[in-house]
Amino acid sequence: MSLNLPTPIADYIEANKRLDLEGMMKHFAPDAVFTDNGKDFVGQAAIRKMLKEEAIAVKAIFEPDTSREEDGDIVLEGPAHGEFPGSPLRFTYRFKMKGDAIKTLETTVWA
Repeated sequence: MSLNLPTPIADYIEANKRLDLEGMMKHFAPDAVFTDNGKDFVGQAAIRKMLKEEAIAVKAIFEPDTSREEDGDIVLEGPAHGEFPGSPLRFTYRFKMKGDAIKTLETTVWA
């Protein structure tokens, strides 16, 4: 399914498919906040470390199948698969943009 996404978000999703950490980091604002299931990672260094240890390490690839705009945020939903317990799991990714940069990204797994 082809989703019409802003370029920074589309680039993040495509980089994730390749497990390309540098590509995933490319559009995060310097002071970005990534909230992963309730835990905040603030700034590029913390986000990079979390992605390397918690996404790249288990080959977690998110494949959104729906998108919508909600209160100015871009919300994606879909499965993520990889080498982690319960794979695949369904996730929601909520992006808040500031210009062409990802200001916040919040991920939650469906119960």
